[in-house]
Amino acid sequence: MKRNYLLTALCLCGKLYAQTTDSTNNRLEQVEIKAYFNKQPLLRLTSSAAVLGQQRIQSQQSPSLVSVMNTVPGLRMEERSPGSYRLALRGSMLRSPFGVRNVKIYLDDFPLTDAGGNTYLNLIDPYAVDQITILKGPDGSIYGANAGGVISLYSKGFNMVAKPEINLQLTGGSYGLFQQQLYAVLPINQTQQLAINQSWTRSDGYRQHSSLNRKNIQLNYNWQYAKHSELKFTGFYTDLGYQTPGGLTAAQMESDRRQSRPKAGPNPSAAEQKAAIYDKTFFGGVSNQTNISSKLTLFANVFGSSNLIQNPFITNYEKRNEKNLGTRLYLSYVDQFNGDLKYEVQAGVEMQKGWYDIDNYDNNQGNAGNPQAKDKLENSQQSFFVRTQLAWLERLQIELSMGLNENKISYLQRYPVDQKDKAHINFGNTWMPRAALSYLATANLSLRASISKGFSAPTIAEVRSSDNIINSDLKPETGTNHEFGLRWHLWNRRIVLDASAYTYQMDNAIIRQVRETGAEYFQNAGKINQKGIEASILTYLITPKSAGFIRSLQLGSNFSLNNYSFKNYQVGDKDYSGKKLTAVPKTVWVNTVQVSFPYQLRLDLLSNLTASIPLDDANTVYAKRYHLLQGKMSWSSAVGKKYKVGLFVGADNLLNQKYSLGNDINAFGGRYFNPAPLRNYYGGMNFNF
Repeated sequence: MKRNYLLTALCLCGKLYAQTTDSTNNRLEQVEIKAYFNKQPLLRLTSSAAVLGQQRIQSQQSPSLVSVMNTVPGLRMEERSPGSYRLALRGSMLRSPFGVRNVKIYLDDFPLTDAGGNTYLNLIDPYAVDQITILKGPDGSIYGANAGGVISLYSKGFNMVAKPEINLQLTGGSYGLFQQQLYAVLPINQTQQLAINQSWTRSDGYRQHSSLNRKNIQLNYNWQYAKHSELKFTGFYTDLGYQTPGGLTAAQMESDRRQSRPKAGPNPSAAEQKAAIYDKTFFGGVSNQTNISSKLTLFANVFGSSNLIQNPFITNYEKRNEKNLGTRLYLSYVDQFNGDLKYEVQAGVEMQKGWYDIDNYDNNQGNAGNPQAKDKLENSQQSFFVRTQLAWLERLQIELSMGLNENKISYLQRYPVDQKDKAHINFGNTWMPRAALSYLATANLSLRASISKGFSAPTIAEVRSSDNIINSDLKPETGTNHEFGLRWHLWNRRIVLDASAYTYQMDNAIIRQVRETGAEYFQNAGKINQKGIEASILTYLITPKSAGFIRSLQLGSNFSLNNYSFKNYQVGDKDYSGKKLTAVPKTVWVNTVQVSFPYQLRLDLLSNLTASIPLDDANTVYAKRYHLLQGKMSWSSAVGKKYKVGLFVGADNLLNQKYSLGNDINAFGGRYFNPAPLRNYYGGMNFNF
């Protein structure tokens, strides 16, 4: 490992911001972020945040966002197998054995997180994403229920262009990877534009029984139908299918790390049961923004989705029909006093309603058999919010906001007992305040502080988990977050430093448990202490062109320290108080290097050092620490006046590390591990017309 750490030091770098470079002054340009309704300089933002732009997103292979997401301190994304993702902000992986929970995610200002609290992030093609913004820490005062933070994805195609543009990219790689991606932006006239993103991704996967097949098409349309009014549409259809190989014991992983979960006792193997997830989803939304005056803006949208999901599992075959409908509406007023004091006020509401038919059958080797359980559930949530911001001389910024969240679930059992009347679970009305300030001590140094309350109700998948039992005893997670931070631009903005320290005291944390059959269930785990430090540094260096070999060089480093532990957690006669928090590594150090050479050559390197991870609440089993090194070389060139061609090659896990990613938490029978691929390669080309 010493040799690996030395190698990391030699290629030290990490990129947190969507920074572009000012070639005239050889420095990093000022970054703006769209957060809290209006764009503002990241330097003065009151929150810990990050912006990932096109350059960063394209720095590694395109089929997945895992590596680029992990360059943000405090954010962790895992891939159990192709197409199966988990994402967490500041420790929320604890309740995310599959998918995304406790983090609110938006797509083009439409909630991608549904009324039931789940987010199907694997439905989105990374190639269609133009920018990602991340707000870390609980922000329920404006964005509804969450305790980890808020992530906003912005699609390509909303920036107006004068002429049509078409881009085609083809990628191939190890383990049968093939990806075709087409992006076209078509200006209709001076006020209307249509963009199309289409992709097809397939892979055999590293392990047995881990193939992926995903087809996606997305349309983005914007129309400035009046001088101060604009309408936008985002819609996509995804046909997703991926096999789930299942977890292995340590001995099975050592014997054959590429095998899928074998037969164990009365339970057949994952391959025998054809364990997989098939998801056909429509999602769409229309938004309208009108500047009623130079000071008053009205924003309103409506959105909805339909998911048809089939999930043959080891012990059952689940079919889900999920429908969601919602709206988000707010008024924003911006004004100033004598030019010295600027202020803004927003007030609005976000409402969602979800309908979920969940049926479980015997799984007869991939075919639905006799029924086991059938339930109808409905979830409704409303979030009312108000916010004010005061900015004095663009130096001191104060924000006060308050949200009121309502969350209810009703359910009706249809089998084995046919209930006549609905039962109800009411998580009550919860106030979620936030107070924050940012002070510009100098033109290049800002200090920030905030206090906010987090709230996250149990999701539909936790209330009605894979054991087919509706758990009406689960309580929402709540907590209070205190945070301090700074941002500092040095050396004529060639160095950007961002650091924060926080403490989050959580009550009623939701923990995943597994029964002997392999079915999961959830329970509350008392109190949790979450203390952390996050830091990032980005350095931009210019080598004079007279040197001839290197045109530019960017270095940086991102570091997370997660001192998380159970404060008060007892299950039966077992007391886990004081134990490390399950599924959270204590330290993560991610570094990247970006080098530009003559003739449009570019090299991107990424190094990720992750500490060991406790996999059970008792801290008796750990996933070993690992060091990933990834690299990508790309080249592009103009062909005539209308065409551009590019080539790229890359490699993942260059150090050939044997590690497990997306581990199963509190797994029964010791099946904790999902082995990740060894050294593998990819390459491709793109054409721009």
